[in-house]
Amino acid sequence: MLSEKDEQELEHFLNASLMEFEKIRRKLDSRFYQEAVRLILEAEQNKCHVHITGIGKPGHVAGYIASLLSSTGTPAYVLHGTEAVHGSAGQVVPGDVVIAISNSGETEELKATIQTLKSNGARIIAVSGNPDSWLAKHGDVFLYAGVEEEGDSLNMAPRASIVAEILVLQGLSLVLQSRKELSQRQYLKWHPGGSLGKRKEQS
Repeated sequence: MLSEKDEQELEHFLNASLMEFEKIRRKLDSRFYQEAVRLILEAEQNKCHVHITGIGKPGHVAGYIASLLSSTGTPAYVLHGTEAVHGSAGQVVPGDVVIAISNSGETEELKATIQTLKSNGARIIAVSGNPDSWLAKHGDVFLYAGVEEEGDSLNMAPRASIVAEILVLQGLSLVLQSRKELSQRQYLKWHPGGSLGKRKEQS
């Protein structure tokens, strides 16, 4: 059973998060994604690829977003944030687009990765909660995904900021899916397993 303090912490997290998400929600419109969508569609037209990277917990976000994009019509690949400077940057060729995720936008490991990728000829979509950060300034496109409060008493562990990054990038995936006019039939074709596969069999 939760203690009174537990209940208060949970209530604070939920209320703070809802407030932060509402702030972001007001920013998300077609203009917000215009340049990022243009970069990605141009790269695909030139037979180039999309990669997603991040350090720490944003690295886990990168895995989910790469999977989501791939399943909704935009093939994307995870690029390990630190392995990139130890050879994995070789998966990125000139003209590729890299979506780089960092709340602070100042992570030293990610700076080294971005510098390497840019020297390889990649275009960078920077996703950060800090519009004045190193990452934001060195990206070709910037997507704001910031919060003032993480939602707990320490205000340090990435909680609301992680969900903000996911929300912003889910929006990007949705715009790309719409632009490509993804059909239910095509979506089910890419999902033959699980409950979606059963829906395909029944349709």
